[in-house]
Amino acid sequence: MILPQPLTAIELAALIGAEAHGNTQRLVTGLNEINRVGEGDLVYVDHPKWYEKALNSAATTILIDKAVEPPTGKAIIISPDPCRDYNALVKLFMPRAGWGAEGIVIGEGSQVHSSAVIGPHVTIGRDCIIHPNVVIYERTIIGDRVTIHANAVIGADPFYYKKRPSGYDKMEPCGSVVIEDDVEIGALSTIDRGVSADTRIGRGTKMDNHVQVGHDTRIGERCLFAAHVAIAGACVIEDGVTLWGQVGIPSKLRVGKGAVILGQSGILTDAEAGKTYLGSPAREAKQMMREISLRAKLPEIAKKLGI
Repeated sequence: MILPQPLTAIELAALIGAEAHGNTQRLVTGLNEINRVGEGDLVYVDHPKWYEKALNSAATTILIDKAVEPPTGKAIIISPDPCRDYNALVKLFMPRAGWGAEGIVIGEGSQVHSSAVIGPHVTIGRDCIIHPNVVIYERTIIGDRVTIHANAVIGADPFYYKKRPSGYDKMEPCGSVVIEDDVEIGALSTIDRGVSADTRIGRGTKMDNHVQVGHDTRIGERCLFAAHVAIAGACVIEDGVTLWGQVGIPSKLRVGKGAVILGQSGILTDAEAGKTYLGSPAREAKQMMREISLRAKLPEIAKKLGI
């Protein structure tokens, strides 16, 4: 998210009762979690596994639970509970807008069914069709000629929690969903908003029914997803990818341009551009087909060996 106005690291530290070190006059222009952090952002980190990534990221201010040497030109803010304090900053600068009608923009020629629920600060472009019982959460941006079928939910909260001994603390979302022109979203599909940036569906992409897209995932142009595809958070699906029915994509993976993943497959690593995959865990389809063919011969081989 972008702050309403830039603040220095020391000013942000004062808001949460924390200490700032390093270049404390460095301006912070936004808040982002580690998957989408950029220049001018504050990012938080509270686990040794991610210290190096956060400190060496594009972020200029790091909210951290340990006293470390600030990277050159950057600031650190030391907090006993960075997740708690990051959430406090999100609530301060972007409180939930509720379900009022303020700031809704609907373009010329668009049809929105009377049963659809549209949250505040939603923009719908020209010549769109929003079918019955669609729910569009706050700050969603929809391009031109988009069709969203019945009972789809756009912009629900990310599935993103911090595990504590007492249970799970919810990460306060301040992101959005952006759906570009000429996209079609099937019935009962769900697209979660970003934690701190956007979940984006590229121009011309078509989704069947019951498709789930997780937070902060970026889907390219002219992709084709069949029913029951499930994509976790912070994935990158490049242009022209085809995902057939019941494909599963775990978090933070990349599917290369033009790749095809056949039905009921689940990848465990990045998928290369232009290749076709099958199975769970998925491998290149030709290799997997050969293995399936060989497995079919195992009873005959066993019989010959007297097994």
